[in-house]
Amino acid sequence: MFLGIDLGTSELKLLLLDEQHHIVATNGVALTVQRPQPLWSEQDPAAWWEALDQGMAKLASSHASALARVRGIGLSGQMHGAVTLDAADHVLRPAILWNDGRSSAQCAEMTAACPELPAITGNLAMPGFTAPKLAWMRQHEPELFARVAKVLLPKDWLRLQLSGSYVSEMSDAAGTLWLDVAKRRWSPEALALTGLNESHMPRLVEGSEPSAGLKHELAERWGLKAGIPIAGGGGDNAASAVGMGVVKPGQGFLSLGTSGVIFLCNKAFSPNPARAVHAFCHALPNTWHQMSVMLSAASALRWVTQLLGEPGEAELIAKVAALSDTQRQQAPLFLPYLSGERTPHNNAHAQGVFFGLTHEHDAAALGYAVLEGVGFGLLDGWQALQAGGGAAESLWLVGGGARSEWWAKLLASLLNVRLVNGVGAEAGGALGAARLAWLACGGSVDEVCRTPEVARIAEPDAALAAQLRPRFERFQRLYQVLRSEF
Repeated sequence: MFLGIDLGTSELKLLLLDEQHHIVATNGVALTVQRPQPLWSEQDPAAWWEALDQGMAKLASSHASALARVRGIGLSGQMHGAVTLDAADHVLRPAILWNDGRSSAQCAEMTAACPELPAITGNLAMPGFTAPKLAWMRQHEPELFARVAKVLLPKDWLRLQLSGSYVSEMSDAAGTLWLDVAKRRWSPEALALTGLNESHMPRLVEGSEPSAGLKHELAERWGLKAGIPIAGGGGDNAASAVGMGVVKPGQGFLSLGTSGVIFLCNKAFSPNPARAVHAFCHALPNTWHQMSVMLSAASALRWVTQLLGEPGEAELIAKVAALSDTQRQQAPLFLPYLSGERTPHNNAHAQGVFFGLTHEHDAAALGYAVLEGVGFGLLDGWQALQAGGGAAESLWLVGGGARSEWWAKLLASLLNVRLVNGVGAEAGGALGAARLAWLACGGSVDEVCRTPEVARIAEPDAALAAQLRPRFERFQRLYQVLRSEF
């Protein structure tokens, strides 16, 4: 039995997996994001620990015998967040999250000071990454910055609470802008840009390796064996890839979560920073991946659903699906940049826009515009991946937005790629974390990292793609016209 812990932005999820690949139990505890100023996005790490303790108490109540058989623990989590600790391991300030946009100026300063930074890290300096957040602290919160003894990523702060050890792994560390991604080690040059050095960083392991052991008092509290290994784990997308069996070149997935991600597995480090494509280490040794990332995907659907007072996202999508072709052609356009954007624009100041509203537009038209606009944003990212040699005949479809067959058909047609829903795909990062724990306990990649059974397939519709192309071209022009106005 293996325990996967996935620290998401909106929920902490727990999953128990047995050696026959059966998911024995899952549960989740909701989390909230604080936005005290424009562009800011923060969470209190104490809320993460409270959520984990609550979730484990639920599991201990309902599945005590399964917990007693757990052989290893794996961690997955939201990437890029900056958890700053003093010498006594006290959290210095709320964690600055992946979708925080306050550090644009620091990104420009870092790039000017070290033009070779994209070559070292495989990525452009973007506000979402960890390093610019520390550069921002250094400039705007110098007294707190002077007390920084360690910087941890969100899941690695949970590891510290679980084990007492400072450890990270390659896939999550690649999202800090401090890692030499090709060499899979901390970069002294990148660290120096933020006034830090390797002493401020955790030790690095591969995601499938043991990293530390569980504290005795926590094992006793939750009914686990003391000292069981905690795997290195993975950043949320790399862990989701492991959960889907996306571990070999040519495999990939599309994630419709809070953010929207297209993930392609690579056999070698393949950076393409000019198009704001991310090139990261995978959670498995000697493996890398590329990603296009948009910051608002299923979260944009949730936002418009609440804005319109609809009872739920499924109900709004049902209204959208009932629209005629003519009504869709006459719907407004939507720029989905509610939290800025990464691929391909790298623009933290980009904003959401409804364009072309009239008295005739209703909730269904606005809902359609949002679903289509997210699709257009994903197509922008897919074209950036293709420009760097990325390709796949099919992609697994995961995340909360993957539940809609209608949306899947739209996206498959836009990307001109088959989208495949797998049985249990919603488990995502928690399943990948449990599988990484299995690998850390001696399992083989071929046995552990199986692809799931196919639940359904969305095939591309060439006629629908042709119908959407003129609107996509207008969408692209609209961003270029408005870019200077954000």
